[in-house]
Amino acid sequence: MSVEILGIIVVPFLAALVALAWSDNARRPWLLPAAATVHALLTLRLLIQPPLPASGAWISLDALGLVLLGTSSALLWGCSIYGVEYLRRRKERDNRLFTACYLFMLSASSVVAVSRQLGLMWIAMEATTLSAAPLIHFKRSDRSLEATWKYLIMGGVGVGLALLGTYFLALSASGAAGGSYTLQLDALLALGPRLSIPWLRGAFIFILIGYGLKMGLAPLHSWKPDAYGESPGMAGAALATVLTGCAFLGLLRVYQVCVAAGQLEFMKGLLVFMGLLSLGTAAVFVISQKDFKRLLAYSSVEHMGLLVLGLGIGGGGLFAALLHFINNGLGKGLLFLTAGNIHRAFGDKTLDRVHGALRRVPVSAALFLIGFIAITGSPPFGLFFSEFLLLKAAVAAGRWGVALAAAGFLGVIFIGMAVTALSVAQGVPPDEPVLPGHGDSILTTVVPGAFAAALLVLGLYIPAWLTARLAAAAALLGGVAP
Repeated sequence: MSVEILGIIVVPFLAALVALAWSDNARRPWLLPAAATVHALLTLRLLIQPPLPASGAWISLDALGLVLLGTSSALLWGCSIYGVEYLRRRKERDNRLFTACYLFMLSASSVVAVSRQLGLMWIAMEATTLSAAPLIHFKRSDRSLEATWKYLIMGGVGVGLALLGTYFLALSASGAAGGSYTLQLDALLALGPRLSIPWLRGAFIFILIGYGLKMGLAPLHSWKPDAYGESPGMAGAALATVLTGCAFLGLLRVYQVCVAAGQLEFMKGLLVFMGLLSLGTAAVFVISQKDFKRLLAYSSVEHMGLLVLGLGIGGGGLFAALLHFINNGLGKGLLFLTAGNIHRAFGDKTLDRVHGALRRVPVSAALFLIGFIAITGSPPFGLFFSEFLLLKAAVAAGRWGVALAAAGFLGVIFIGMAVTALSVAQGVPPDEPVLPGHGDSILTTVVPGAFAAALLVLGLYIPAWLTARLAAAAALLGGVAP
């Protein structure tokens, strides 16, 4: 295990322990950017010089893990800077558990990214689930408590089904491995053609349902609107990117094994069905949605659907899905942080009272509108390019019906989100003045501004090094670069 891999796990974990022991509520939040900066620098080194995966190791990093690690590290680093100002404004609340759990999530998601033993990955996945719960309940309201319990119950069902699927995966290898069980990824890939197909197919179905629930794929998404709606903005950004990203990587690992076993066609139909169902469900619920934070939950359902749709299409769709994962993470970071600013300025998150945000918090409202344009796949932002590549891959694969259905759902979602986003931004705000400390500030707007700039860059130009990393990751799944 390299020093960098050890560091991305240990540094945020130790910082979380310090947060639990530190009694200074005012200075404790500075642990967030301190640990996240070290984590980001170590991740950057791994991106520049990716280590060679160690065959047979439980902890190692490959191109797929780098996609999750890089996206999670960048998002949580930005949110940690935002979090200093956010927690300063909420100084009446004890932030000990919030700070510690945010850092625990960073550590646990790093373990998920570097795990090549699928049982260890499942344990780390459960750790991310548990560490996110106190983030949802930070406001200590009745609605946040209800959302937290719903999240924990549904999350528990998801990880339970994923555990059953992981057990089936081990059973699929027992005959080929002389009666012994293995969940080591390299061993499973080597045994691919000799794996027990019935057990393997059962494993994929249970893991698709279990990790799909954690991703928020329809019809397994019912926890998302409450959890995203009641979470602080920086917590919602972590849920929508890091938590769902970990589950997505878990699904990708099983996808790898199924490809090695020659079960690609079996997976494609299920994945395309789940993808289109998620897009259709999101299209239904974004229409006339009056709670703009719950709207972001249905946007997440949409984009998780696009990710698995890319897997189901295969070929160039795999590259498109991985690029879309990065773009979606930046877009959700932009939207959740600015939505949190608007929510705080108005003291509400429904269209009955929130309107005229461009007058009350002009910078946050402008960035929120940019986020709406970006997240709906409009040019010139990165999500337009990744969605275009995905639809192009569908057409190239002869899946015209899939491409047309997806494009139709995306059009409806654009209209639904436009109505809500424009209603929030335009109009005359209520007469009540903005409370001190609830308006725009540098720390609460510079981070979403940076996310918006990154989305614009990725829409106009994808660096050669990023294309190479994504192409290498897609190749592990049997995909090709466009």
